[in-house]
Amino acid sequence: MADDHAATIAPARPTTPGGRTRRRALPSLLDVFDPRANALNLIRLLLALGVLLRHSFTMLGTSSGWAPAEVLMRSVFVDAFFAISGFLILGSWVSRPDVRRYARARFLRIMPGFWVCLVVTAFVLAPVHALITGHPITSRFVSDEWGYVWHNSALWIFQEGIDGTPTGASPQESGTWNGSLWTLSWEFACYVGVLVLGVTRLVSRRAVIVVLFLGSLALLSLTSTDVVPGYLPHHAARFATMFLAGAVVYTFRDRIPASRWLLLPAAAVVLLSTALPDYRLIGALPLAYLVIVAGALIKNPALRLPTDLSYGTYIYGYPMQQMLIGVGAASLGVLGFFVASVAVVLPMAALSWRAVERPALRLKNVELLSRFRRPAVPVPPATGPGDDG
Repeated sequence: MADDHAATIAPARPTTPGGRTRRRALPSLLDVFDPRANALNLIRLLLALGVLLRHSFTMLGTSSGWAPAEVLMRSVFVDAFFAISGFLILGSWVSRPDVRRYARARFLRIMPGFWVCLVVTAFVLAPVHALITGHPITSRFVSDEWGYVWHNSALWIFQEGIDGTPTGASPQESGTWNGSLWTLSWEFACYVGVLVLGVTRLVSRRAVIVVLFLGSLALLSLTSTDVVPGYLPHHAARFATMFLAGAVVYTFRDRIPASRWLLLPAAAVVLLSTALPDYRLIGALPLAYLVIVAGALIKNPALRLPTDLSYGTYIYGYPMQQMLIGVGAASLGVLGFFVASVAVVLPMAALSWRAVERPALRLKNVELLSRFRRPAVPVPPATGPGDDG
């Protein structure tokens, strides 16, 4: 009996007019990216853990001792978050260009988890920290708890501490309950930018996305060399550049090759670009390519996390590390402190996902006003000439 596989006729290889065999083109990102089956949740979780690692150094008042690593740890983890957001959020609008649904989805992804984090920090973590460290809980402390929630509730962080707490970390980090939340206002600003591009129908114009990206790079070059001074212009240029880098990758996903052989060169470019005044001037697009294509190419189902723990890890990482400082975990050293941080933060992230974030996201497809609308009363069709009834 003949082997079925042997009997299968292999398709002819494409050839050039001269008879030479053509090389098969690399698949594009559009070919390999599955919106419902990718490893971007894993990539984002690793980035959030990278932020934990960075803060493990800063809270203990030490550094890695290697300048390129310091540049990358200070910036690359958060920058990569923004690049992935640019890719996914632009894709979200393009796939369903509905203003109300888009605004509702973006609001529900950020705000409920953020608000609960403020409340938990102010009314659970801060009092426990005060009891552990012997800080008196006075009327001012209670007033500051409410102020912490109220003053920071609109994403802009105006109050960092609560009556002088937390204490015990390095001078750079003491007195700040959450040194990660400040980036969320810039993330939300990028969401608004996509909405504006979508409403004006500019989002589908490739040239517009490219011009915006180049413009943000130009501003970044000016702010990184102090030609344009101030931290606000620099932050605006930084986050716009990284978000738009991800948007560029999405816009040209049908032309960008997706190959694991290109990931190492992309990582090398990012590393070498740390020699510049701002590594993003060269490294923004390679970093966006690296994290997005890596997430698309990972095919192992075990690495495709069904839950997104990155947001909870990001927003609870810093306050939980402050709690560890309060119980003396700084004595563990950087590596031990980082391991302890992961051990206490991941359960908080899982709780945030299950109790707050996932239930909130289920509302993104719900028409909030539907329950208040009266059901439509069917109107019988009008009887016209020639109708029997």
